[in-house]
Amino acid sequence: MLLIDDLLAAPMRGLLFVLEKIDEAARQEREAEERAIMAELSELYRALETGALTEAEFDAREGKLLTRLDSLQGKGGADVNS
Repeated sequence: MLLIDDLLAAPMRGLLFVLEKIDEAARQEREAEERAIMAELSELYRALETGALTEAEFDAREGKLLTRLDSLQGKGGADVNS
């Protein structure tokens, strides 16, 4: 009886394995994008401090980056794990 149960459950376990791998890849991609945005923000702050950017340019670019970061982190309520 256990062999039959294992055979019947195998497709579901395989599907679950694939879905977990997809979730893991998506999470890694999102984390990489978050790190890239944080690096861009750091560069913006450096450029502002050195005078390479005006306040207005800084504010515009920072706003866009923060909006992207918020959407990735699920601030809109889409991601309940964050």
